[in-house]
Amino acid sequence: MDISLSLIPYEDKSILGNLLQLYRYDSSEFDDNVLSHHGLYLYKYLDHQWTEEYRRPFMIKVNGEIAGFALVILNVPKEFTKISSAEKTNVISDFFIMRKFRHRGIGKHVAFSIFKEFKGVWEVKQTITNKSAHEFWKKIISEYTDTYKKEILQNESWNGPVIVFQS
Repeated sequence: MDISLSLIPYEDKSILGNLLQLYRYDSSEFDDNVLSHHGLYLYKYLDHQWTEEYRRPFMIKVNGEIAGFALVILNVPKEFTKISSAEKTNVISDFFIMRKFRHRGIGKHVAFSIFKEFKGVWEVKQTITNKSAHEFWKKIISEYTDTYKKEILQNESWNGPVIVFQS
């Protein structure tokens, strides 16, 4: 199985936009995402993936077929993180593996590749009701390192588990 991870060029913005629809639909049972009057899920940070230098949109492919995406934010100042106290923290903003590619080690491979490429402190959060995402990240991070901090936040800025670790 050939798993590839590549930056999404601006010319492929519509592909990421389409994948975000699948992602938002998939996660709609866990969060407050609602369809717009156009029948689409809104994602206000789509254009930001190419206009803000600290964002990195990655396409995930398996044997040449689109399998998902990972949206990464690099070097976030501590005032914008949830529990990290590091001066700069990397964040997994959004992470999506299409259903037909799940439970095959693809998410783990991609996450480990990202952590290896961008060394530093990482913060990964999930909504409180998305138990499968929480279990996925808990398993991935505990396999990656045995040194991590996990908190369940329930405040106005976040409601759910947050995991912080060093890569």
